[in-house]
Amino acid sequence: MSEVRSVNEKSKQPEASKEVPVKEISATEIRYINLYESEEKVYNRRITGFFQRLRRYVSAPLMLGFLLMPWLVIDGRPAMLFDLPARQFNILWVTFSPQDGVYLAWLLIISAFLLFTVTVMVGRVWCGFTCPQTIWTQMFMWAEFLCEGDRNKRIKLDSQKWSAEKFFRKAAKHGIWIAISLVTALTFVGYFTPIRDLVAGMFTFELDITAVFWILFFTGATYGNAGFMREQVCKYMCPYARFQAVMYDQDTLAVWYNKERGEKRGPRKMTEDYKAQGLGDCIDCSWCVQVCPVNIDIREGLQAECIDCGLCIDACDSVMEKMNYPLGLISFTTEGAVDKKKVKIMRPRVLGYGFLLLIMVGTFVYSLATRMPLLVEVIRDRGTQMYRITDGNVSNVYNLKLENLDRKTHVYDVSVSGNYEFEIQGYKAPPVTEGEIINLPVRVVTKRSELKGEKNTITFKVVARENPEVVVSRSTTFIGPSK
Repeated sequence: MSEVRSVNEKSKQPEASKEVPVKEISATEIRYINLYESEEKVYNRRITGFFQRLRRYVSAPLMLGFLLMPWLVIDGRPAMLFDLPARQFNILWVTFSPQDGVYLAWLLIISAFLLFTVTVMVGRVWCGFTCPQTIWTQMFMWAEFLCEGDRNKRIKLDSQKWSAEKFFRKAAKHGIWIAISLVTALTFVGYFTPIRDLVAGMFTFELDITAVFWILFFTGATYGNAGFMREQVCKYMCPYARFQAVMYDQDTLAVWYNKERGEKRGPRKMTEDYKAQGLGDCIDCSWCVQVCPVNIDIREGLQAECIDCGLCIDACDSVMEKMNYPLGLISFTTEGAVDKKKVKIMRPRVLGYGFLLLIMVGTFVYSLATRMPLLVEVIRDRGTQMYRITDGNVSNVYNLKLENLDRKTHVYDVSVSGNYEFEIQGYKAPPVTEGEIINLPVRVVTKRSELKGEKNTITFKVVARENPEVVVSRSTTFIGPSK
């Protein structure tokens, strides 16, 4: 047995030294990891069960929404189109401009807090049921099962030498992968370019080079992520797995293995009294590992890579049912429930996140509901003098910038008010179409005899003639002579 000799650093006297035996570490407790070693290919077993069906019911509407949204038309335009060249973002019945970026910021903050709240309550269900990486990986795995068979057949097929059958099966699988990737890329690019024009351009070979680049880029990204990288995205690229431990507590719902019931593991016959042999309910079939999308063993405890998909629960329950054992050896529960402690659903962290989320959602909805579909900027015309005196009147020239964010053409009436009688000269209200930006020079005049002070505050009021509820006011400074 090896020994380590420790020295008292304060006294630095040999007689103060003690020989401390070091516990021997077995080879099973040490794991050497080569950071440059490639990951072994994961062969997932296909399983059916409650959580597999639940994922299908959750992901199917999300996929349909993603695929159909660019094709929907509202008021003669795509229901969702991010038109970057025109700097317009059409979302359902509302058109946003780059100046509305604060809404995007609020939406991202709300999404983050919603994710935190859900994680505290039910763990990483986002990753297991709604994450695009998980959904697309499941579709690619379905193509594998369709073309190459289940886990054992795929292992056997990969170990065989190349033949006509192997080539046909591999080609069919990759053909489906490429088709899914291409549809995904077309749909995604369709959120930035009208998808009807995009599809028509593909068949007529009249696509813009930029559109071609992004279609090929996202096709390759989808093909690589869902076809080859898969669990490596969840393990090494996704930051969510790294900070989930900060949000988990003993009352967070997650996938847990009941060690007290399952250990000691080991194979047995159905007719044997396994408890007399000191065995637990786990027969060590490794199905829970074979179905795991990220290739972890949940029996080793909660791990950062676990995405709470529940496939290991379905696999274990199917085995328990065959063995006539009680279900739930692996279950979606809490650490407190596993340790037979009292479970707290409504706890301070959940209440805090929920309260903040409620305030942010309420503020966001109110701000969006009261948003004016009109942007107004008033800028002093730098090409003219600060003020001009003519016939006893003092005038200032301003540049009035109007942007129509509504989906209708409007004519805007402009008025000005202040401490004195101000008047607008030279303004003619032109029609402003949807999304149009106009710049109009406006001259504001008042009598010199009534003007007191060098700087005076005035307010421009812009009102849509067709809808008087659309009103925007902007204040600026009117400059006059000091005496």
